[in-house]
Amino acid sequence: MGLDLRICPACGELAEHPVVEGSVITCPKCGHERPFRKLPLFALTGPSGAGKSTMGPLLAERFAGDVVLLEQDILWIDALRGDVTSFRSVWLRMAAMVQQNGRPVVLCGTVAPPEFEQLPERAFFSDIHYLALVGSPDSLRVRLRARPAWREWDEPRIEEMLEFNDWLRKSGPGLGVDLFDTTDASREATADHVERWIRARLP
Repeated sequence: MGLDLRICPACGELAEHPVVEGSVITCPKCGHERPFRKLPLFALTGPSGAGKSTMGPLLAERFAGDVVLLEQDILWIDALRGDVTSFRSVWLRMAAMVQQNGRPVVLCGTVAPPEFEQLPERAFFSDIHYLALVGSPDSLRVRLRARPAWREWDEPRIEEMLEFNDWLRKSGPGLGVDLFDTTDASREATADHVERWIRARLP
């Protein structure tokens, strides 16, 4: 059986809208049914500069095989950059394949619940838990301005990210997003919080 849950192992059909009931997928073309591992997905989100990428190596060491940590930016390539919906769909599809190996995925990257929750691939996960790392506008400005030139953080782009940070602070909790302010938190303290948050929600 292939790991890509959208492809039927019986007839090879690619389902644009997977038919999922519990932990069973039914092929919309031939009716073939197959069980799959349906695990929670952890979305570590927040504005750029709040510390998501810094957490990756620290958490990978702490979890030591309990979860798989992936960085969304690795697929932020020209082929997907113009279509954010396809970018999100590819990542959910990838995370669903990874979890067939028995470990939940922690997906690091800037995302908001409306971008994941409406996608057909959402059905592959029992839950999606969201934790946003946020910061004060001044702290984010300092961090983003200090980044290397190749990352292209000009002032308009920084202001756009600050708007997202403000939106998360105001609207995130109402959308089921937990917040953690990294303005005055050390890397270790932030990693401690994220680790506790994930472990409390592991199956």
